[in-house]
Amino acid sequence: MTFAYQSAATNTFVPEIWDADLLTQFDPLLVWASPVVSNNKYEGEIRKRGDVVHINSLLRPSIGDYKLPDGMTAQRPETVDQKLPITEAKYLQVLTEDAERVQVAGGLSSPINQQMIRALAREADTFMGGVIAKGATALPNVKPTAANIPQSLYSTILDMMLALDDNDIPAGRYVVVSPRVKRYLVEHPAVANAAAYGEGGVTANGVVARLAGFTILSTTAMPTGVDIVAGHKEFATYASQFSGFREGQSEKYRADYIDTLHLYGGKIVRYPELDTKKADSTFDESKPTKGIVKAAVEWPAAA
Repeated sequence: MTFAYQSAATNTFVPEIWDADLLTQFDPLLVWASPVVSNNKYEGEIRKRGDVVHINSLLRPSIGDYKLPDGMTAQRPETVDQKLPITEAKYLQVLTEDAERVQVAGGLSSPINQQMIRALAREADTFMGGVIAKGATALPNVKPTAANIPQSLYSTILDMMLALDDNDIPAGRYVVVSPRVKRYLVEHPAVANAAAYGEGGVTANGVVARLAGFTILSTTAMPTGVDIVAGHKEFATYASQFSGFREGQSEKYRADYIDTLHLYGGKIVRYPELDTKKADSTFDESKPTKGIVKAAVEWPAAA
């Protein structure tokens, strides 16, 4: 497609390819909404704010003893419905005096578009962090002394591992920590030498290291009152859809606009073996999930 403002030398500019590029550049900026911490298997077809994605859970059938002459008694499958509402609709619109000049100068790698992507990512990640922290099971506060901060934080992560083990949470777990926790945690030999104990760190999605069955991540988008969160991505789901970029002439200014709309929602996913089923075939979502745990740190004055 060629636009009126384009010249023959730049007729390869195609705005429709921005969606894929945006997702490519957007995803590495996420932590809470990343595939490491949240799954996106229930996205479905999201068209507008207010859409609802339905998640059906199948209750585990009971096992019977086979005896003669009683035979067998058949059971009907029973499901529990969960609803993932698309509650957020965030947009960004920027004005440029020359839309073509901005595109030719680097497309999504231009400073303006990079800032748009970062702003959208931060908003979505903060939202998803709040969802996860609100639904997590609270463990006792961590109370280190000035002399044992690294060991105390590391022991807390091992306590979280035990809490998840007790509920048979599968492998592939994560730990998200605040920058302040990371600052002291990396002093512990098991984290500082993660390559010897597990796997060395990388930077994608805020990953610090992989150790003891956990992928350790850090973000500045920590929910208020929470310093450490551990869990498994199957217990939180994030559904996201970009409606695409638009461009056109501003009605108010002598300038062109570029904008995009981001629709998304998130929720804690419940499981029949871990959560309470109510009489109306839904889960009691007032109780925290057993698949995610959280803790706050009471920092010593000297830290």
